[in-house]
Amino acid sequence: MKITGIEPVLAGKRYLFLKVTTDEGLIGWGECGAWGYQEATAQVLKQMEQLLIGMDPLRTEFIWNALTRNLHFRGSITQAAVSGIDIALWDLKGKYFEVPCYQLLGGMLREKIRIYVSAKGKNGDELATAALSLKEQGFTAIRFSIGHPQDENGRCGENFSALVARVESAMRKVREAVGPEVDVALECHRGLRPAEAIELGRALAKYNPYFYEDPIPDNLEAMTTIIRNCTVPVATGERFIHPSEFDSLMSHTDVRYIRPDMCVAGGLTAGKKIAAEAEVKGIYVIPHNPLGPISTAACLQLDACIPNFEIQEYPLTNGVCRLDCEMKTPFQVENGYILLPDAPGLGIELVDDIADVFPFQGEHGGIHLHEDGSIVDR
Repeated sequence: MKITGIEPVLAGKRYLFLKVTTDEGLIGWGECGAWGYQEATAQVLKQMEQLLIGMDPLRTEFIWNALTRNLHFRGSITQAAVSGIDIALWDLKGKYFEVPCYQLLGGMLREKIRIYVSAKGKNGDELATAALSLKEQGFTAIRFSIGHPQDENGRCGENFSALVARVESAMRKVREAVGPEVDVALECHRGLRPAEAIELGRALAKYNPYFYEDPIPDNLEAMTTIIRNCTVPVATGERFIHPSEFDSLMSHTDVRYIRPDMCVAGGLTAGKKIAAEAEVKGIYVIPHNPLGPISTAACLQLDACIPNFEIQEYPLTNGVCRLDCEMKTPFQVENGYILLPDAPGLGIELVDDIADVFPFQGEHGGIHLHEDGSIVDR
């Protein structure tokens, strides 16, 4: 069997899917994760296609090494392309052998995958209402964002004391609403400075947050300081693009949870490598998953076969999952778990002509400003 082509498929606000085709008619589907730069990633896919045509698609490790070790300039766009190709090759390999990918990655360790979902609201009361509704739907883990209040000009200027008071109040109300039966995580979107992250973490510790997600931008020394001075477990790594970055994080900090993104960190091949190192170090894995059905399916394949899986991010907000209308058969969710798909490959199918059903709009981010006109991190 030989690779005959790679076809990028742009769809929706931020999706870049791809098809790897073969001379035997088998097709593998992947997804690339550098959203905001989907068109650029699509161009890289077509360049990589020229390297891969004629290769045996079952040589996943060889192809992963060929693409990652021969790039003169590695970055998020090139790694997103590598990730999407790798996921597609694993999907194709599973279909070839007529088994789910997880059977080829070591075999099934668990039958269902625990997930966390998002609660959204404009204030603590709305967040608490949303969280309680999710609990009533059977979810046992939720996450909410600290938020970044903006003025009438769209700028951020909340001072430190106001930030701590607002977020602590929201956490208290959410915790009171759902009780100890539900784990509550906090998303910071890299929006804090180190001193803020430490003090906010200390203020929230009494509410037993499940984890503290990406409190600051990627900075190994600063993250080390936060982890050592904050009792709330930190989860980070969602923007890392190579296993070596996770190695540095795990070797130099006391991080408890890592968040590899299958669609940008190197696909399932990289995911398995990252998880294996984490397992040796007693670190647990919470895969990042803000994208589409292929991303979710790839995460589930990894989750099923690694001993140190913790919980899976699932793109459901306030009870609505956008993935349901993008797949021929939605994921089966029961009492806070996804039942593991057992079909070959990734185990799912996108709706036919997804690019026509959900035309590509492109989501390219923006510039976030402080009220004084300076840049703030996101």
